[in-house]
Amino acid sequence: MICGIDEAGRGPIIGPMVIAGSVANEDVIEKLRDLGVKDSKLLSKKKREELFEKIKELTNYEIITLTANKIDEYNFSGTNLNQMEAKYIAKIIEKLNPELSIIDSPEPNPKKFEKMIQDKLNKKYNLLAEHKADSNHIIAAAGSILAKVTRDNIINEIKTEVGGNIGSGYPSDPNTKKFLQKNFRGPINKYLRKCWKTYQNLEKPVQSNLSDFGNS
Repeated sequence: MICGIDEAGRGPIIGPMVIAGSVANEDVIEKLRDLGVKDSKLLSKKKREELFEKIKELTNYEIITLTANKIDEYNFSGTNLNQMEAKYIAKIIEKLNPELSIIDSPEPNPKKFEKMIQDKLNKKYNLLAEHKADSNHIIAAAGSILAKVTRDNIINEIKTEVGGNIGSGYPSDPNTKKFLQKNFRGPINKYLRKCWKTYQNLEKPVQSNLSDFGNS
């Protein structure tokens, strides 16, 4: 059994980061390939949503949602995003117990990221962290689809709750910038990552220039 793990939402100021793992045997992985599973960024919204349901039917999976508040909690206590992600990837691996885990690495040195994960596991697991794993491995692409669709659904719920066009939640999104400059103290506030430089710029007495937008 092979597990593919990826995340969605590392960089946004709005909403959670979602980490997802999907585990299957080679026969099921071939079925996923035939269905058109690939890196979620290369799929239309409609296709991602269709495949999301198929992946849940065909594989064992685990999805972890880390809220903006949880990300702040770790960041302000000195735990960076890679360390936090490694911790929850380890939880997914322990839950799914695969023979091999293929992980999309956010760390420039994938071997370093493998060690970060292994250090948090309760026993030795076979790990393969690499850049663009979601492009190179169907099962990692399945994880990317689970993570992306889950986060998109949460963002849609936030949009409905707060009203207005919050965009994608990424600091580079013009709609996100515009919305936050006028509304960051409103109902959206509980969904904002306050450890991000973007938020800290918004809190300054003098309104930040849009070029100051960026994450931590």
